[in-house]
Amino acid sequence: MPPPRPSPSLLTGLPEHLSGSLFTSATPVKLNADEVLFLAGDAGDGCYRVDDGLLKVTMVSRGGSERILAFLGPGAIVGELSIIDGLPRSASVVAVRAAALSFLSRAAFEDFATKHPEIYKSLVTLIATRLRETDAALAAGSFLPLRGRVACTLLELAQEFGQDVGAGRIVIRQKIGQSDLAAMAGIARENVSRILNDWKRRKLVSRLSGYYCLENKAQLQHEAEL
Repeated sequence: MPPPRPSPSLLTGLPEHLSGSLFTSATPVKLNADEVLFLAGDAGDGCYRVDDGLLKVTMVSRGGSERILAFLGPGAIVGELSIIDGLPRSASVVAVRAAALSFLSRAAFEDFATKHPEIYKSLVTLIATRLRETDAALAAGSFLPLRGRVACTLLELAQEFGQDVGAGRIVIRQKIGQSDLAAMAGIARENVSRILNDWKRRKLVSRLSGYYCLENKAQLQHEAEL
């Protein structure tokens, strides 16, 4: 199995009785496609739950190179670290397509935590899990060859957005381009194109109506092993 990437959100891993009531008084927010939710360095005044649409979490270098950390669909939560530590945003978030969100302010979170202090115990456990996942992700980025990094990216997307269409085939139900895959894997687009073309010839991956399809998940998992 490939080393996991860090979980997109801590709050999504909370016990259901806590996560279910945390957003009951949240404020609705709408985003248009390509609209920025927040930028790295902005004040961390709260977090958002994705109710509909698709967001991408990115970091941009001084030279303008983009690294996509995650794509987030319905049910995901973004910006939760700032409600815990109060520090500025560590990454930027942009709507890939129109999105509906629920905003929870830091003050509302602190009020909820005062009434439900057990939330902190759950957060400590989740943070420990995230640190272990971060260690594995760093190892993958340092030691995996380019093919392994692309395989990890496709497997991650399949885990988040995949649909089993039978005979072991998994369609990633989000239209992700080669540039997006390159920005997630942290390699050049030309390398992604070369790897995908080889995998298409070997019938490991196909393209169906603009969606990537994993034809041989087991072989991709083998490619992603350290």
